[in-house]
Amino acid sequence: DPEINHGIPELIASYGLTVLTEDSLPVDFTPTRPLRVVDQWVYHSRLYNTAEFVCRHGNLELLQLNSFGCGLDAVTTDQVNEILEAAGKLYTVLKIDEVANLGAVRIRIRSLLSAMKLRGPTTAAAPRPPYRRAEFTKKMRAEGYTILAPQMSPFHFDFLAPVFAKHGYHLVVLDNDNRSAINAGLKYVNNDACYPSITMVGQFMDAVLSGKYDTDHLAIVMTQTGGCCRASNYISFIRRALEKAGYGHIPVISLNANGMEKNEGFRITPGLIADAAKAVVYGDLFMRCLYRVRPYELVPGSADALHHKWRDICIDSLTNPKTKYKKYRDLCRGIVEDFDRFPIDETLRKPRVGIVGEIMVKYMPLANNHLVELLE
Repeated sequence: DPEINHGIPELIASYGLTVLTEDSLPVDFTPTRPLRVVDQWVYHSRLYNTAEFVCRHGNLELLQLNSFGCGLDAVTTDQVNEILEAAGKLYTVLKIDEVANLGAVRIRIRSLLSAMKLRGPTTAAAPRPPYRRAEFTKKMRAEGYTILAPQMSPFHFDFLAPVFAKHGYHLVVLDNDNRSAINAGLKYVNNDACYPSITMVGQFMDAVLSGKYDTDHLAIVMTQTGGCCRASNYISFIRRALEKAGYGHIPVISLNANGMEKNEGFRITPGLIADAAKAVVYGDLFMRCLYRVRPYELVPGSADALHHKWRDICIDSLTNPKTKYKKYRDLCRGIVEDFDRFPIDETLRKPRVGIVGEIMVKYMPLANNHLVELLE
């Protein structure tokens, strides 16, 4: 679409080059595996397969048009760069947001042509060896590997470590919600990526590099949904960061429900799903109850104390088979009733503010700069 690409293909052609679009290449051009139908349409796969195709042909170069930094472009630019440079190819990416004239683009294209001339002709590169990820094995689980999990919502994630311990995993939910984690994210993630990506990867890398954990007995777990953006690519972001820091041997476990990746030492059992679902509801419940009464508490800190009391009761009910707190429904009702009885003073009604937006920004204090505390 010339309105979007500003006539850049015609500009390239004016220098005597032939312009091909990535969707004009043969569909089944990956030598290492047949191309699945889904890969023909997924943006990431098309670009990566195109980069590999270019690497196998000495008379081709790739120029990527990048619209804006967030989302898919931030995911693909680093990866396409690595594929091309590993084969001795030149990587050129053009940001085309709000281009007023093509002067800068013209300079970049002429620079690419000059670099190609200085480098001379290239030969077809051999196919890259298949990627081998570090897998979390049964032996690792038996040896009690520490599994790091991100902090995304304190209300909900308070339950994760005890619930996973009940099911045989030594899980540690990170508590490094500080500037050091953000700085680590900025170091190891493309800075065009969205803030949640930087925050999440930064938590992990700050922990891995802290010296607090035995990195030879360490693993990382992260969710993976199958969506095109970071919801699936967190896993790749983390692995790439670990490789850059020299810790590529640390397994990154994909927590997913659609079979995207499997690890023989990590299984999502029905019991684990049931306990995790209850934990999520408890987190929602505490959020609603605590935020409702805390601005009006008569004794500072008393609302948090009530929350902590019931949080410990809920953890006990989820993890202790001999607990006296048996019924999940009764616990939920008990929490609501206790908060209903909580003494408050509403003589002066305060403004009610809703925090909306991306999921991590809503629930994680580090990601929203502790907005709840600021408002209260």
